[in-house]
Amino acid sequence: MRTRLLPLLIVLMAAVLLALGIPLAVSVAAAQQQTVVVDRIDDTARFAALAQFVTDRPTGSRVRDADTDERGETLQRELESYYDVYGIRSGVFYRNDAPMANAPADWYLPETGEVRDAFAEALLSRRSHDPQQVWPWQRHRLVVASPVIRDGDVVAVVVTDSPTGQMRSQTLHGWLIIGAGESAAMLLAVGAALRLTGWVLRPVRVLDATTHHIATGSLKSRVAVAGGPPELRRLARSFNEMADNVEDVLEQQRAFVADASHQLRNPLSALLLRIELLALELPEGNEEIASVQTEGKRLAEVLDDLLDLALAEHTEADLALTDIGALTAERVAAWTPLARAKGVRLVGDCPATTAWADPVTLSSALDAVIDNAVKFTPGDESVQVSVASNGETSTIVVTDGGPGLTDEELVRIGDRFWRSGRDQNVKGSGLGLSISRVLLAAGGGTISYDHHEPHGLKVTVRVPRSGPTS
Repeated sequence: MRTRLLPLLIVLMAAVLLALGIPLAVSVAAAQQQTVVVDRIDDTARFAALAQFVTDRPTGSRVRDADTDERGETLQRELESYYDVYGIRSGVFYRNDAPMANAPADWYLPETGEVRDAFAEALLSRRSHDPQQVWPWQRHRLVVASPVIRDGDVVAVVVTDSPTGQMRSQTLHGWLIIGAGESAAMLLAVGAALRLTGWVLRPVRVLDATTHHIATGSLKSRVAVAGGPPELRRLARSFNEMADNVEDVLEQQRAFVADASHQLRNPLSALLLRIELLALELPEGNEEIASVQTEGKRLAEVLDDLLDLALAEHTEADLALTDIGALTAERVAAWTPLARAKGVRLVGDCPATTAWADPVTLSSALDAVIDNAVKFTPGDESVQVSVASNGETSTIVVTDGGPGLTDEELVRIGDRFWRSGRDQNVKGSGLGLSISRVLLAAGGGTISYDHHEPHGLKVTVRVPRSGPTS
């Protein structure tokens, strides 16, 4: 959830910063240009004031008259000094385009372009309009023109043609400062978003982890109600109340199963004893009394398995670093006489490998799996038990040569009291694999089932190699 919420917050904050930064950058560029334009307006106004007192009026060529009066020379010196210091081309031109004074000396009014447009506008007795905005990536020039008015008439026009390199550099410098500020603000915003999402989602992560622990059998796990929005704190309290109620219900159910199984064993044992005594009074080989004895013994096994299941669900695993290979080899050796008596070959490949498991519960689970494999494997077939490991888990694979199960039956295997319709007459209660699953789950292990080719069942038991502290 954080990977989805955090980019959304960052995009929104970036959009806000851009919405603020772009107008600010535009205003910085406009302010820089306006400052330059105002300076050029002041300069052209000063030159226009000087040109008002120049009486020389050439009427023909663009070449200056050698008899220019002292005021014209003063104006020329000012323009030349202005050009030498600032590098700005400037000139005062009569209405017929002839120069009154200009610097550099070879700069005249062009026939077209921005200079000509500004000159024509100033001839209408008003200052030229502000030039278009020049951006840092453009190499345009700034042209400003002001009329020289004498006796109410426009007699000449002062024109300045300014380079924009320095202005564009200052604009770019201002943009860099804005960019640095935006970057710093973005970093702060990302830090704030990380803290905000962590504060909001921390209760969700704790709730998710606690739910996983409860789902894997740790019913004592609870959510620590601390931090986060009030709604999530209320959700955590409600979750804890629900977990308490569920645990109470399951505890009552387990207690009922255990108590019922325990209380029924004594009357059932007494009943079986009386049946044995009754059998002594009947003729030997009576089928009815034999059937009653068989069903009674089966009922006793079911009660024992129910009690074992209730205890397995209630008991926590005592995990220890265990040699899985040695433990499996021990169980294979224990079941070999029974398999040999049935004509089944029980073969074990159990190299030494360690994993974290409860040795007692793992042994019980392996007994149930190997018992089933030997029970449903016909004579002259084999049961293979192999141990392997990788970086995360150790596996114990038990394969048999029995009839196997269909896809529909594979889905149901391990359910309580479930038995295949073909095996209803085989001894068993249908609880062995259920008990194995509960025992393994208590220690973080799993059990799974699959087809074994060409026929038979493949049971895979997995136990973790990482310890509880990991």
